[in-house]
Amino acid sequence: MKKISLILFALFFACNSSQKTVAELTDTTSANVTLDPRGYAVTITEKELKEHLYIYASDEFQGRETGQPGQKKAAEYLKSNYEAMDIPAAKEDGNYFQEVPLEFPKLPVGAIMAGTTEYELGTDFLTFTPIEGDFSEIVYAGYGIEDQVYSDYEGLDVSGKLILIKSGEPVNEDGTYLISGSSKKSVWSNKSDAAAARLKLARSKGVKGVLYYDPDNYGRYKRYYDYLKGGDKMKMELKLEEHNAALVLLNETMIKDLFPAIKQERTSKIISQPISLNIKSNNEAVSSENIVAVIRGFEKPDEFIVISSHLDHIGVNNNGDINNGADDDGSGTVAMLEIAEAFKLAADSGNGPKRSIVFLHVTGEEKGLLGSKYYTDNDPVFPLSQTVANLNIDMIGRIDPKYERDGNYVYLIGSDKLSKELHELSEDVNDKYSQLKLDYTYNDENDPNRYYYRSDHYNFAKNNIPVIFYFSGTHEDYHRPGDTPNKINYDALESRSRLIFYTAWEIANREDRVEVDITPSK
Repeated sequence: MKKISLILFALFFACNSSQKTVAELTDTTSANVTLDPRGYAVTITEKELKEHLYIYASDEFQGRETGQPGQKKAAEYLKSNYEAMDIPAAKEDGNYFQEVPLEFPKLPVGAIMAGTTEYELGTDFLTFTPIEGDFSEIVYAGYGIEDQVYSDYEGLDVSGKLILIKSGEPVNEDGTYLISGSSKKSVWSNKSDAAAARLKLARSKGVKGVLYYDPDNYGRYKRYYDYLKGGDKMKMELKLEEHNAALVLLNETMIKDLFPAIKQERTSKIISQPISLNIKSNNEAVSSENIVAVIRGFEKPDEFIVISSHLDHIGVNNNGDINNGADDDGSGTVAMLEIAEAFKLAADSGNGPKRSIVFLHVTGEEKGLLGSKYYTDNDPVFPLSQTVANLNIDMIGRIDPKYERDGNYVYLIGSDKLSKELHELSEDVNDKYSQLKLDYTYNDENDPNRYYYRSDHYNFAKNNIPVIFYFSGTHEDYHRPGDTPNKINYDALESRSRLIFYTAWEIANREDRVEVDITPSK
């Protein structure tokens, strides 16, 4: 792809530069090694960034919506480019695709049979989670709460069982609340959190299912159920292979049939009532994938720098207009391809990185950072404990109104959240090689946009991995059909991409891994 003469000229210039590098590389095997990354950075060019982006953000890719044909084409495009560069897949089986199980959650379907009576979902009871099972009895566990001074579970065997609990909390004869010892209710009576807290506790005890009687809140749950029943209003989410205990809310009719004394009864007991729950999932599965490639380090191959961007966008709008997503995040995607090529050229010339460089293109960012969440929380291809840093790229191709026509800037977010050392390294690299204005406006904890929590780096940061998020700001075409390749500032995209390459180079080739030296704020 690159002209050999250009590379040789750049390497010759770098070798003969009077400036010192930020990191001196040692123990290399080639006699022709350059110690200066600029010889490889110059191969990241406006021309090739533009060539990639005019393909990647074309109408052919149909806006790259997660799980849709256009997103599949995008994944194939990335795979073919890594194959052409001879950069191997990260997975041991040689597959560039990391399948990410996704689904559109929908209301489950089914019924409950107690004795000879069938109870209808949506009429007699409510649940938002599938649950199936036959039970010979129901374990009544009172309020279903446990505290330092009180427990409904004491002496009860509930593992694998179906339990029945009620809202509220125990009250003393004088009208005070037993748990608080005063007239003040405890957290177990909190309208918003009480049901979830009870379910979490029950799950920790191995309960199979929870029948819950809450007459004060049943109407609120019913309104939400009816709202969801009216259409597809649930967000795409990661698919859970095994569902934990489900919460089933009972109306007055059903509770009177099963246990009419529930309001007065505080003592735990066994209800000898055979009951069969047949509530099946109605979720719609979505097939999607991350793309993961790697260049192995020659000295510390088991330490990893992850460079990431999201490959998806928002697809086609209701008017049939394609949201091409050239900036969001076509710009980050093509930057990664060019950065990968630069590292590969360095490796082929005997100047490969000391640490391994992972190129992670994630899916489902627009649906809630799902691809990166799956990578970090479910299936990290490489151990998070050995992941040194994450450099995340999301929208670096435009110039926002603050800078008008001057693209010599980039917003940095997160560089100082976990590692002062990473922040200082980033500043030093920029001073040495790029001289961009590093703008930390959106790094402010009080910034209302909260971008630190809104792109894929956050799933690494929450796992105590130092991050830098590179961003050039929003614009009038954000999440609109106007986000097209002709509006990208390719000169700015080139300079920002080179800065990220330089930063990754320094992290990869320094003697010690970047230290986590800041305790994250809560």
